[in-house]
Amino acid sequence: MDIIEMTRKLGVEIQNSDEYKKFAAAKLANDEDKQLQENIGNFNLIRMQIDQCLTDENNKEEDKEALRSKINDLNVKLKDLYSKIMASESMVNYNVAKTELDTLVNQINAIITLTVNGEDPMTCQISEGCSGSCSTCSGCH
Repeated sequence: MDIIEMTRKLGVEIQNSDEYKKFAAAKLANDEDKQLQENIGNFNLIRMQIDQCLTDENNKEEDKEALRSKINDLNVKLKDLYSKIMASESMVNYNVAKTELDTLVNQINAIITLTVNGEDPMTCQISEGCSGSCSTCSGCH
């Protein structure tokens, strides 16, 4: 068995892990949450409106204060929607599941990186968290 085939088998094992299954279920729940999807759509529309206000070359100098007021109002709406999106049960569950899957993938990457740097793959220690020193790091998260 070559290394690419073994990597593909690792990919299958990752997809069979509890972390991946929880993530996939949370992602599907997000996709099926109509209120969450509506809020995300509205969030994107408001972002586009803000971008349009900021880039519209037809804004006259005397309209600048009205434009600032409109942008501020849109920013308030944007922040409110963002808070609703991030507080929704579906999104909270998704973020927890994503963090757990990311942790698993980071541990796998750390083992591979340490191994490539000459350490024993069976005994190398995976550091938890970031110490701030790249010289002691086994891979970015």
